[in-house]
Amino acid sequence: MVQIGYTMMTEQAGPRQLVDHLMHAEDVGFDFSVTSDRAFPRLRAQGHSPYAWSVLGAAAQATSEIPLMTFVTCPTMRYHPAVVAQKAATLQILSEGRFRLGLGSGENLNEHVVGDWPPADMRLEMLGEAVGIIRELFRGEHVSRRGGYFTVDSAKLWDLPDEPPPIGVAVSGDRSCGLAGRLADLMIAVEPARSLTESFARAGGAGKPRVGQMAICYDTDRDVAVRRAHEQFKSFGMGWKVNAELPHPDSFAAATRCVRPEDVAEAIPCGDDPEAVVEAVRGFVDAGFTEVALVQIGGSTQHDFLAWAEDKLLPELHALGGDGAMAA
Repeated sequence: MVQIGYTMMTEQAGPRQLVDHLMHAEDVGFDFSVTSDRAFPRLRAQGHSPYAWSVLGAAAQATSEIPLMTFVTCPTMRYHPAVVAQKAATLQILSEGRFRLGLGSGENLNEHVVGDWPPADMRLEMLGEAVGIIRELFRGEHVSRRGGYFTVDSAKLWDLPDEPPPIGVAVSGDRSCGLAGRLADLMIAVEPARSLTESFARAGGAGKPRVGQMAICYDTDRDVAVRRAHEQFKSFGMGWKVNAELPHPDSFAAATRCVRPEDVAEAIPCGDDPEAVVEAVRGFVDAGFTEVALVQIGGSTQHDFLAWAEDKLLPELHALGGDGAMAA
């Protein structure tokens, strides 16, 4: 059975609202949660971007069962990997073992605030080095190293959880799948592509969880849902290679100026038909994903969405098949 997650989308709600939404999501029966970690929203209409790690600390105390996860944190630019390791270890303690550390190579939109934006091949090399540092610190060791990109001088985590948080790595192609297969405990992606899950398995990820994410826009009025999705999520179709390079919300607005509401409606389930969401999730299941996190578009619509999900959507999604098997 596929696991269904809830997304705390920091771009579309303030910190107190995000925690309140997650408490409701836990109550209605979502299997896990993920949290975006950004410095900027992609579009001004989204309107928010609180510090994800403070939100997660509050969420760990406000909930008791639902698993937490970053989706995703970049441990190379805004945050040094030694700092990420400390944050993740602390959150694992606060959540009593419910946290997974999702990592990625980053986006210019978020990371440019601290300096120059490196090219894609360098970002993957930085990510691989960062994962190694985090793993060493999770073992409780004193870590000193001068690597290709990072210096660590006698770092140590003094508060360690009983079990370190599993590390996930976001993928978008063969190179990132190779890195994830070698270094990660799980794979993260936003495209329901079997090529990604198979490449991850070949690189060493066979049998490990594969976590996807997809947007939906619930509303009892489908036209309202389509307009909201177009206003706040019209950047959905540009792909990772484009999204990773744009530096500002105004850049995303310019890049999506020709995207029409009907284009969004064709790609994102809009309205109140559970079957449309089920079919979209089925695409991830058929591609070999074991978990899928939903993004409900619109910060002010979360409680209505969660009530509908409890009554109509989750029972159908939890009935979906999928054995999670993936050959090497």
